[in-house]
This record gives sequence, C-alpha cells and structure tokens, in this order.
Amino acid sequence: MATTTTSTIATTTTATAASTRSASQSAAASLLKSLGTGSDVDLGSLVPSLVDAQFAAKKAQLAKKQETLTAQISGVATLKNTISEFNKALESLVKGGTLSTQPVSSAPSTLTAVATSGAAIAGRTATVTVEKLALAQTTRSTVPFDAASQVLGTGTLSLTVGSGTPVSIRIDEADKTLSGVAGAINRAKTGVTASVVTDASGKAYLSLRGATGAASAFTLSSVSDAGGDLSGIDVGPTATNTSVIQSARNAELTVDGVPIQRASNEISDAIDGMKLTLVAPSTTAVTLTTATPTPALTSAVKDFAATYNEVLGILKEQTDPVTGSLRGDPAARQLTNMLRGLASKVLMPAAAPGEPATLAAIGVRTKRDGTLEVDETALTAALQKSPAAVEQMFAVSATAGTGLYAAMQSLQFNASSTIYGLGASGSSYAAAKTDLAKQEAKLTEAAEKMTTRMTQQFSSMNSRVSAYKATQAYLQQQVDMWTKSS
Repeated sequence: MATTTTSTIATTTTATAASTRSASQSAAASLLKSLGTGSDVDLGSLVPSLVDAQFAAKKAQLAKKQETLTAQISGVATLKNTISEFNKALESLVKGGTLSTQPVSSAPSTLTAVATSGAAIAGRTATVTVEKLALAQTTRSTVPFDAASQVLGTGTLSLTVGSGTPVSIRIDEADKTLSGVAGAINRAKTGVTASVVTDASGKAYLSLRGATGAASAFTLSSVSDAGGDLSGIDVGPTATNTSVIQSARNAELTVDGVPIQRASNEISDAIDGMKLTLVAPSTTAVTLTTATPTPALTSAVKDFAATYNEVLGILKEQTDPVTGSLRGDPAARQLTNMLRGLASKVLMPAAAPGEPATLAAIGVRTKRDGTLEVDETALTAALQKSPAAVEQMFAVSATAGTGLYAAMQSLQFNASSTIYGLGASGSSYAAAKTDLAKQEAKLTEAAEKMTTRMTQQFSSMNSRVSAYKATQAYLQQQVDMWTKSS
C-alpha cells in the first residue's frame, strides 16, 4: 500500500514537472517569437516600396500630363513649321518670275528683257534700237615696271571720278610697292578698281577701271615723298606714262522713237515693268512683245492644291477628335477653318466684272472631305479668257492684301501669333510644362522627406529589436538553465 502510494506520488510529481516544463517552454517560445517580430528587416527594399506605393498614383498622373504636354508642344511646332514651309514654297514660286508674263525679244543677241517684280506687263509691246553700249574708262601704264613688288615710294594720290570731290589716298611704307598701290586704291572704294597685270616676260603693268557711263570718267594725280616716284601711275591729260585704253561713255538707244542715254547697260526705267539688258549695238530695231506663262500657271495651281491637301492632312491628324494632340486647341481649329476657307476667299477684291476673284473661279474646287481638286477644263478656260487676272492672283501684288500670296501671309501671321494663334498655344503649353516640372520637383522632395522619416523610424525600431534580442538571448539562457534543472 505504501509502495503504491509512493509510486503514485512519484508519478504525479513527474507529470507535474513535465507539465510545468512544457508550459515554461511554451511561454519562452512565445516571448522569443514576440521579441523576434520585425527584426532583420531589409530597409533598403521596404522603405522605397512603401514610399513608391504612397506616391505612385500622383507620379503616374504627372507623367501622363507630361506626355500630353510634350505631344501638344510637338504638334504646335509641326503645324507652325508646316505652314511656314507652305508659305515659303509659294513665296519662292511667285517671286521667282516663272509665273509672270515675260518680255520676248526679237533679237536676244542685241537686247534682252525681263519683267520687274510685281509688274503687270501682259500685252505690252515696244520697239528699241541700240546705237551704243555704255562703256567704262580703262587705263594702263605704258611704261612697264620690273615686277609687282617694285618699290615706287610713299606719297599721296588724288583720285577724281567725274565732277566729284577728289579722294585722297595715302601710300605709306606698307603700300609703297606697285601691288601695294593697287591695294590702297581698291580699299578707297571710289568705284575705280586697280589690278596688276604681268606679261609673258615678267614685266608688270597697273590697270585701272571705272564704272560705266560718261560721268564715271576719272583722273589720278600723285605727290611723291622724298626719294620716291609715283608719277608712273598718273592718269589724265598731262600724264605721260599711262594711256586710256577705253573711254567712258553712256549707252545710247531709241525707245519707241525717243532717243535716250543711260550710264549702264542694265536699264530699268526706260519701259514700265521691264528691265532691259543691252548686249550689242545694232542698226536693226528690236521688237519687244510679251508671253503669258500658261503652262507654269497651270502647274502652279495644281502644285498649290496638292500642297494644300498635304497641309490639311497634317492639320486633321493633329486635331483628330480622338487621337489628335491638339484636338482641343482653339488656335489649331481656327487655322483649320482659315485653310478650309481659302478656296472661296476673295483674293482679288478689285477684279472687274466677269474676271476671276477666287480660286474657285479658276477651277479649284473643295471636295466633301475638305481637300482641293483642280477642274482642268475650268482652269484652261480661265487662262484663255483672263490670263492677266489669273497671273495677278499668283503674283506679289502692289495692292496690299490682295492675291494668294497675301492670303497665305495673313494665314501664317495668324498661325504664329503669340496673342491668339499657335504661338500663344505653344507659350501656354510651355508654361504648363514648367509648372508641371515644379510639381514633380515638389513630389520628389516630399518622397525624399518620407524616405528619410521612415528610414529613421525603422532604424529606431531595429535598435529596439536589437535590444530585445539581447534580452531574448539572456532569457533563453535562463529558461534553458531553469528547465534543465527542473
């Protein structure tokens, strides 16, 4: 009985000890787990992930705005450049002379002529006889010099052109050679040019040439310093070492029976709207008529329509209501409307009754999609009936605001305006992009501050965890010893 009781007590004691040891171990494990929570955290990954999650939506929003503004700025630049190039192409065409009625000379070997810019000369005729060409005075030294480098000495030259005031030209030490004297004369820019010509034997001559016309005849006299001699280049009635190879004279011609003289062989004031070039004298009169450039005008109308359609295509792309970068831009819409109205715009408000005043009147039609097409039959009829009117439509008109060129100038001005045109839109988008950059900078700054704050917080937490772990290690040691003893 006692043995049984003792055995029972021992068994009970052992069970209680085991139970106590198990409970102690469970509590220790729970404590250790609690102390271990949050330790060994990878702050390098955790903090940036948390910060990115905080600012992701705002960053995406700003990035989308940045993309939109970049596309809008690019779209504005594209349209402005497109209109500018269109205008330049038209300007080159209308100012190149190929679309203007040109004079036709019956004897190009005697006289040629071209129309002056903007002149209307259709149907004009004239008869011109060229008696003499304008000539320039040319002189050369008759006594040769040994070489271009021969020293003549220093002194002063006095060059007189026509009845003008004598020009004093100083010959100093740097200019005392024959070539130096020629250079000094050229630098004076009196209209007389000097050059040194060397013959086959190596001898050098000074050649002087003035401008054409009797009023450009010249004389040259010299005053030499001591030890020098510049007299060998004097030109004039008393000069002995130079000769006049050609005397200056005016061109002489008769225009429609009226004798005239001009100082040049290029004459722009003899016949209105025509620039004459005298080529050679002749006793035979030259007849000047005019020819309308019908093929060139036809080609110009077709080229204009084709280029217009290309420009309109770019505008449609940029203002597409779904995909266009400038779909909501008022300046782009205004430009589209102006371009679409070009075919019906009155380009020649002073046109006589029955004369074409619009592109539509010469066969340029607007299709349903807004593009232009050329009715060749109507264009041919307009060129046959009113060639001068069609020509003026494609000319740089003396009347402000008339003609296709003026209309395109106005369109480009409105397109590039910094008040209400694409220039204003571009400035607005650029300002918005600058503001967006400031917002992005502030967002970056806020993210950096949050990164710093969270890093500090987690670092502090880790410091505490490290302390807890030290305590944990100590308690673990104590528990182990206690449970072992139990």
